[in-house]
Amino acid sequence: QVQLVESGGGLVQAGGSLRLSCAASGSIGSINTMGWYRQAPGNEREWVATIISGGSTNYATFVKGRFTISRDNAKNTWYLQMNSLKPEDTAVYYCNARIRPLYRAVWNDYWGQGTQVTVSS
Repeated sequence: QVQLVESGGGLVQAGGSLRLSCAASGSIGSINTMGWYRQAPGNEREWVATIISGGSTNYATFVKGRFTISRDNAKNTWYLQMNSLKPEDTAVYYCNARIRPLYRAVWNDYWGQGTQVTVSS
């Protein structure tokens, strides 16, 4: 009953910007950590950024200074602002969150379906 949906991917030129959004919906009790991962063809899925419900953030080295993660707790939505995009940023981007469903005691990790980001040179 919990679903994560990403949006905002697309095709941009190197140096351009995109903002990805992830909206959690359904029977949500609480959301703890919220994050973004990416996976390029032939590569393993790699962590990009994480934001805690309190607002603290962490970034992978290869995006630090270019990407910014933020969230709107009231809307159960979080974002990844991507600036100065490089061709090597091309990947499918997935949002992730640790969520406790409503009326449940267990916390689970949920994933979105992914959104394609392509950066041309």
